[in-house]
Amino acid sequence: MSAARLLCTAAPVLVAAAAHAAPVVSTFGPLRNRAMPRLAGRGRPDHIALTFDDGPDPLSTPHFLRLLARRQVRATFFLLGREAHRSPGLVREIAAAGHEIGIHGWLHRPLLLRGPRATYDDLARARDTVADLTGRQPALFRPPYGVMSTAAHLAARRLSLTPVLWTSWGEDWTARATPESVHRTVTSGLDGGGTILLHDSDCTSAPGAWRSALGALPRILDTCDQRGYEVGRLRDHGWPRPA
Repeated sequence: MSAARLLCTAAPVLVAAAAHAAPVVSTFGPLRNRAMPRLAGRGRPDHIALTFDDGPDPLSTPHFLRLLARRQVRATFFLLGREAHRSPGLVREIAAAGHEIGIHGWLHRPLLLRGPRATYDDLARARDTVADLTGRQPALFRPPYGVMSTAAHLAARRLSLTPVLWTSWGEDWTARATPESVHRTVTSGLDGGGTILLHDSDCTSAPGAWRSALGALPRILDTCDQRGYEVGRLRDHGWPRPA
């Protein structure tokens, strides 16, 4: 086959692959925060949205729930469907405490490597599991690793899910993370209207990494208070606006 014919044959595949991967640009935080404020979770300027990924975990999540209850703070938990299925009572406890629940997919696998059908099935299974456990249809979706694809955007739209990433994270998933490093990383670029990402589980992180986030959380809340920011759920963030 000539080079020209080979190029003609491959072109549609390359175009489809490029279209599927195009949303990956939103993974670049500075660009997302400036050009895609809705996807980044930008909200009202006097508020910070506090979010957690990768739970629920019966070992670690209850520690976060107790701390948040003591501080009278409610947050948004993006749950993995498989982990929710394994700990149904804990999912109900999160909901009963007034926290908001979104989905993080069924499995923590990159959606960029999945086709449209597999992507839809993954999100639908997670959504339906959470809805069955809580009696409330989740409205928010955060992709694993924060990497969106065209298939993920289309599936989320079909399932009435709004994708939301973050403006500030703690890099709390690594073995070298400490409460001090997590606090410093979260608050260094944090401003009003931002969304914080932490992890209440180490199921996809270094073993025990959740302890660094838990240790940092009181100081993060104190810093937000000192800066005059209310901390709460995405639902209270002015974005997305409640129906």
